[in-house]
Amino acid sequence: MMDLDTCRALDAADPLRSLREHFLLPEGVIYLDGNSLGPLPRETPARVADAVSRQWGQDLIRSWNTAGWFALPRTVGDKIAPWIGAGAGEVVATDSTSINLFKVLSAALALVAQAAPERRVLLSERSNFPTDLYIAEALCAERGLRLVLVEPEELPAALNDEVAVLMLTHVNYRTGAMHDMAALTRAAHDAGALAVWDLAHSAGAVPVDLHGANADFAVGCGYKYLNGGPGAPAFVWVHPRHVEAFRQPLAGWWGHAAPFEFTPGYAPAPGIGRYLCGTQPILSLVALDAALDVFALAQPQGGMAALRAKSLALTDAFIELVQARCAGHGLRLVTPRQAPQRGSQVCLARDAQAGDPPGSAAYAIVQALIARGVIGDFRAGDGGRHPDILRFGFAPLYLGFEDVWDAVEQLRLVLESGEWRRAEFQHKQAVT
Repeated sequence: MMDLDTCRALDAADPLRSLREHFLLPEGVIYLDGNSLGPLPRETPARVADAVSRQWGQDLIRSWNTAGWFALPRTVGDKIAPWIGAGAGEVVATDSTSINLFKVLSAALALVAQAAPERRVLLSERSNFPTDLYIAEALCAERGLRLVLVEPEELPAALNDEVAVLMLTHVNYRTGAMHDMAALTRAAHDAGALAVWDLAHSAGAVPVDLHGANADFAVGCGYKYLNGGPGAPAFVWVHPRHVEAFRQPLAGWWGHAAPFEFTPGYAPAPGIGRYLCGTQPILSLVALDAALDVFALAQPQGGMAALRAKSLALTDAFIELVQARCAGHGLRLVTPRQAPQRGSQVCLARDAQAGDPPGSAAYAIVQALIARGVIGDFRAGDGGRHPDILRFGFAPLYLGFEDVWDAVEQLRLVLESGEWRRAEFQHKQAVT
């Protein structure tokens, strides 16, 4: 049985522990919501301030050249690439995950339509992140295709000769379950389909090897585990075998082969540059660039292998402590217990009990925890297979084992005291 002394000993032996000092974490807060919004890296304010006061304020438009503004989507993309198994020059940081998904799904569907127009199905997981399904639904309606949604265990059997594209999120946002990217990509290819992956809950938290998995397209988020700040640019990757095979539909001037020649006709840039569209948000790219420099500090300590090992140890400790210290309060584990099937989060559900107030107990418990300084979040169920959940993200760059102990202790107190039943914790805010 893990105890507080064990947690402190694990922190003392942690080779990544010094990285916590590179984040501005509020005193008295245990932050378990980095899977929604990463905390502020210590160097980011100065980097953004310099971009505002000197680069913009003093150098003005010259900074497009002198400060490297115009190259930032590629500069930042190259910093992301090693963490997702991509090569140099294969990733750009740009736009949002939803917009990038529209680009790559359009490209993937067009590629399949050229070779096998009879394939009219876009296949995905029923519990995929809603925005991914909304984008897919819109594209299917536009092109006369069918969006077919199945449970994760049904995916291999659903990959038949009607499927054009398999679109999945690597780590499920609601449950934390992680797909076997290589196996499912191989199954898609064996069935004659292409594979599109959303890495929003993977990049920076779990190992990703896009080339090793032979994936076709990928997008991801800059503001979760990559800590780029609210609304940070997302990223897009296309396998080199596809990257120049299609002109993505958002043909903006930044994706032009020669944007400053201002020619009337569109000529796509070579390589991944054609997946850019309009003028980029430079201050946000500067913030994301600064955040990615913290990841470079993890390389001498073992890089992603060390981050993954710590992530699994943190989530294992949390699961063990919740099951031991919060027993009898109706909590059950939603996240897979097996390490290869788990991302870097733990999700819990609470079964309804007699005497519960109306509304979601999971939501109220999360609100009571936040009031005690333990910040996780809530995700609503679908009224069927997936219940309301308490969701906790474990980012190994800045969390420690004593944080895990303290978080579970606060959860125990919230449950034993019943304080989550108070009226102020039942009122739902706009963002949950």
